[in-house]
Amino acid sequence: MTNSLTDVPGIRVGHATNLEAATGCTVIICPNGTVGGVDQRGGAPGTRETDLLRPMHMVQNVNAVLLSGGSAYGLAAADGVMRYLEENGIGYNAQGGVIVPIVPAAILFDLAVGRADVRPDAAMGYAACQAASSDVVQQGTVGAGTGCRVGSGMGNEYATKGGIGTASIDLGDGLIVAALIAVNAVGDVVDECGQIIAGMRQAPDVNQFAGSLNMMRALSRIVDTPSDGNTVIGVVATNAKLTKEQVNKVAQMAQDGIAQAIRPAHTMFDGDTLFALATGEIPANVNSIGAFAAEAVAQAIRNAVQTAASLAGVRSLKD
Repeated sequence: MTNSLTDVPGIRVGHATNLEAATGCTVIICPNGTVGGVDQRGGAPGTRETDLLRPMHMVQNVNAVLLSGGSAYGLAAADGVMRYLEENGIGYNAQGGVIVPIVPAAILFDLAVGRADVRPDAAMGYAACQAASSDVVQQGTVGAGTGCRVGSGMGNEYATKGGIGTASIDLGDGLIVAALIAVNAVGDVVDECGQIIAGMRQAPDVNQFAGSLNMMRALSRIVDTPSDGNTVIGVVATNAKLTKEQVNKVAQMAQDGIAQAIRPAHTMFDGDTLFALATGEIPANVNSIGAFAAEAVAQAIRNAVQTAASLAGVRSLKD
């Protein structure tokens, strides 16, 4: 066990990072037969191919999931993921022998960090696939976590650097649940005791936090508050054998991990989206998988801010 998403056998993860522009993307490549699901919350989502993941729709399996910066522009990186998978003969076998890779995607808003005119594109998505491996997943200011920030309501100088984090839980007898989360939240990241560990600072040069709920109390009677660009996106994965309906339930339950570690979660400025993947190796109880998926998500969120490095004027917890 390496405490990362790749502890789930067959899962590969690759990052593509542009530190100068402060953006990037992350791809999760799935083994054959992986069943996918999704749960989206918050008021500002940016997604691709999420409807096919829901129950009652024909496609059962997914080939990869893309997490990307770049706001809606970043969805273009999925084209590069599809090209890579097609070249490697991976995808849905359509009529006439045509291969169509199934690549759900979600994006986060990082255009206010670094360069807004440089966003993840097809070439970056392809590069992330080329980098994909089953090694320990790099965390922090990398891939989709490159331009992430937490508590940015008063600007980058008051925000805390977000990033991408991962965690895994061994349920015994070879059964694994794991998460990989890009943390770009409006709210504060809190520890297991509810203490703020990342968020809007009281001043740019301190590590004391103003508290997002305190700010929201002050704004509670102001109907039109300034918009902000955020979103938490990620993947939970397991080697459990689950149906499509059950995988969607796992995605739903995993959202509780966001609520455990981020306060408040699912605001109108967040587009919180979690994908769930089940590789189908071990029969398991969906309730247990969902419960520990939430735990893995919360751990991954805390790992993301604790491993992030300062970038483009957004200071990390380490600096």
